[in-house]
Amino acid sequence: MNPYQAPLKDMQFLLEDVFEATSTWQQLPELSEMVDIDTALAILDEASKISRDLIHPLNRTGDEQGVVHEGDNIITPDGFKEVYTQFSEGGWVGLCGDAEFGGMGMPKMLGILVDEMGYSACNSFVLYSSLTAGAALCINAHANEELKNTYLPNLYSGQWAGAMDMTEPHAGSDLRGIRTKAVPQDDGSYAITGNKIFITGGDQDLTENVIHLVLAKLPDSKGISLFLVPKIKVNKDGSLGESNGVTVGSIEHKMGLKASATCVMNYDSAIGYLVGEPERGLVCMFTMMNYERLAIGIQGLGNAQAAYQMASEYAKERLQGVAAGVKPTGVSDPIIVHGDVRRMLLTIRAMTEAGRALSVLTGKQLDLAKYAEGDVKAKAAQYVGLLTPVAKAFLTDRGLDATIMAQQVFGGHGYIRETGIEQFVRDTRIAQIYEGTNGIQAIDFLGRKVTGDNLETLTLFVNESIHTLNQLTHVKPEHVEVVTLRLNALLTTATYINDNKLSQPALINACAVDFLDAFGYTLYGYFWLIMADKSTDNVDTDFATQKRYLCDFYIDKLLVKADYHLAQVNNGDASIMQMPAEMF
Repeated sequence: MNPYQAPLKDMQFLLEDVFEATSTWQQLPELSEMVDIDTALAILDEASKISRDLIHPLNRTGDEQGVVHEGDNIITPDGFKEVYTQFSEGGWVGLCGDAEFGGMGMPKMLGILVDEMGYSACNSFVLYSSLTAGAALCINAHANEELKNTYLPNLYSGQWAGAMDMTEPHAGSDLRGIRTKAVPQDDGSYAITGNKIFITGGDQDLTENVIHLVLAKLPDSKGISLFLVPKIKVNKDGSLGESNGVTVGSIEHKMGLKASATCVMNYDSAIGYLVGEPERGLVCMFTMMNYERLAIGIQGLGNAQAAYQMASEYAKERLQGVAAGVKPTGVSDPIIVHGDVRRMLLTIRAMTEAGRALSVLTGKQLDLAKYAEGDVKAKAAQYVGLLTPVAKAFLTDRGLDATIMAQQVFGGHGYIRETGIEQFVRDTRIAQIYEGTNGIQAIDFLGRKVTGDNLETLTLFVNESIHTLNQLTHVKPEHVEVVTLRLNALLTTATYINDNKLSQPALINACAVDFLDAFGYTLYGYFWLIMADKSTDNVDTDFATQKRYLCDFYIDKLLVKADYHLAQVNNGDASIMQMPAEMF
């Protein structure tokens, strides 16, 4: 198989033409001083080379070797440490980090595309830096100045790594039952005692220290607080001191992501420092958690893109059967001529390119929410809340669909390890589970982000989307009509849910996944019409033709899935909730 090649032309198209990055950045003084489109494209080009030449070669060997736990040491596969050093020295860990503390200060809508390349190249490798970037974001948003000055520069440089420590054996998604304790000390620090499970990057041999963000409870407190707990103590001058009572109990033996160290962590009176206010730990941690949710959505997207490349290449080379309607000559055709293979490849590509648009739009709203002012900032924050659970759930659900379809293109060769496609199925499966299962994302989306403000944000988003569609001049009017119809249907169905959520308490929980999927399929139709319209003036006529083909395929074949999911919601929750629990 050829090495992974980042879809740079598609990425540039989204930045320049679809989401107008240049005008967006020019309106934001902090970003206009840091980046222009030429700088952004140069960064993407360099990230493409690193993903292809350094990170991608780690993918197969990392899966074969896995992580090893020997004594007190976690050993990553061959090459990981050397590549991580080069990756860190290039500034990639702190790409979107605060420039005041050593980050590069790049916009998120650019960082998202770099993340996608990394996940396409090697999921396990990128998870280490992703957790570090998320931890740094949380510290920067909520910690005091002393903690920020002490920890952020080394996190952004990649010299230290970060980890998010929430889950305990008896407390998964419902964190109210955590038992990890934080006892105040005379010097203002806290002694942290307890254990956590499923901690991605809990320890490794890539960095000299790991900075854990740990949820724990203060004595006699029912609330949850957040603490910064270094693996190795940090002296006042910034140098490293002695071990801090943070140890790995074991590593998890997983279905996939075998080169990512998922650890059981033990804390034995480890010294920690309060981040944010007491009993406000979940509020602080959600800063990191929402970052990771979007990052995991990008994981699903990146895997879909890589799987498409492998399947498309294979379909052009694999000779099997003859094209329909062609008289057999004894010579086989490449399987790309067969309708079913084309159906799978077109579905993967149409969903993946629209998914990339969703990721960049979410990144753009994050940038506006961070750097804009007034009403623009407020609206962007609303849209970030609306889009984040969709990006996490829909991108990962469809990402797994894509890897399975790509495996199917390979036929029997897809089921054996040698081709490499089955690894993407295994690696992608976790993305639907961690950082909050996709069912939880859907409940958050429908229960908090859609009906939580009585449809205010959804209505604003839908009306703006319809207005944008009505301005398009290079797409079929009947396509605009069918997407607009679904957008309005979303509002009608959301109104039904909002009006009945009190009289039918289980309605949101039972119907949330279907509503999120209906929103996702409709939103992708909206993106395809914009992409088809914006590509018309592209100097590359083949590029524009591809976009029209894919837009037609999506509207004709995939948009209708929104209708199915809306119908499921409109059927209510009765058939789901009627059967008594003991009958299961």
